[in-house]
Amino acid sequence: MKKDYLFFLLAAAGLGAAPAAQAQSFIKANQYLSVGASLSAFNYFGDLTPRVSFASVRMAAVRPGFGFHVTQRLTPYVSVRGALSFGRITGSDQQAAGKEAAYRYYRNLNFTSNIQELSVVGIFDLVPNHSQAVNRMPIVPYVFGGIAGFHFNPKGTVDGGTVPAGLKPDAQVELQPLRTEGRYYHRAQIAIPFGAGVRMKVAKNMDVGVELGWRKTFTDYLDDVSTTYVSMAKLSTPAARYFGHSITRTDQDTPAQMDVPGALRGSSAQKDWYITTGISVSYILKKQMKTNKFR
Repeated sequence: MKKDYLFFLLAAAGLGAAPAAQAQSFIKANQYLSVGASLSAFNYFGDLTPRVSFASVRMAAVRPGFGFHVTQRLTPYVSVRGALSFGRITGSDQQAAGKEAAYRYYRNLNFTSNIQELSVVGIFDLVPNHSQAVNRMPIVPYVFGGIAGFHFNPKGTVDGGTVPAGLKPDAQVELQPLRTEGRYYHRAQIAIPFGAGVRMKVAKNMDVGVELGWRKTFTDYLDDVSTTYVSMAKLSTPAARYFGHSITRTDQDTPAQMDVPGALRGSSAQKDWYITTGISVSYILKKQMKTNKFR
């Protein structure tokens, strides 16, 4: 998978350099700017999905998002897009695994996090437009890749286990300050967005698009879960002791030595991902939108 997306990014970067002859034939008057908005569905891959797998999806965990974008057409094939997006991701052992999956059931972790993302991507159209915007193709498939900065803030819900005094059931608590695994991580991170979509012309100066995009992140803490349980002595507050240890279900069937210091709490073998699937509307801003005239 790592080789696949690295190859994709290198290919997208290479495609961004249009041939000289193409650039000369595409005059500046044919370049155009568009602005728009999008509605998206956000999902995430990590330790609290049904399986710790890139392809593991729980549809009930999908959450809505929205965004705004500005796109500049550069050549018949290439555009650059800047976007600001907002969404939410969530995961839960309780909802993703039944009691038959004993470890997940007893671990009993959960999180919800808002995502704010600022991205810049290069878009390569698979169908070129050599003329003005008004004469663009009616349906254009495309691929994209670039870079994004995003902010996340995982929160846990008090639900099950041994709840200490001072914490109310169903209360939400920010998890990063608790250092539930004895580690600090930054909530501002870098991601590599890439994916594909299709854009459809619905009016002289308006397009509607459908897009699927993956975000490769460089953190394993979107869900506040990555490595091992730590000793209670390293958990300095009641909330930290609860989310770092006491949220684990305990009864006569709890696996032995499950939450002792050093026992696996999560898997650090791969970083977390999030994906967006959405629809967008774009309005083309053009000083001159002329159709061909015949005499």
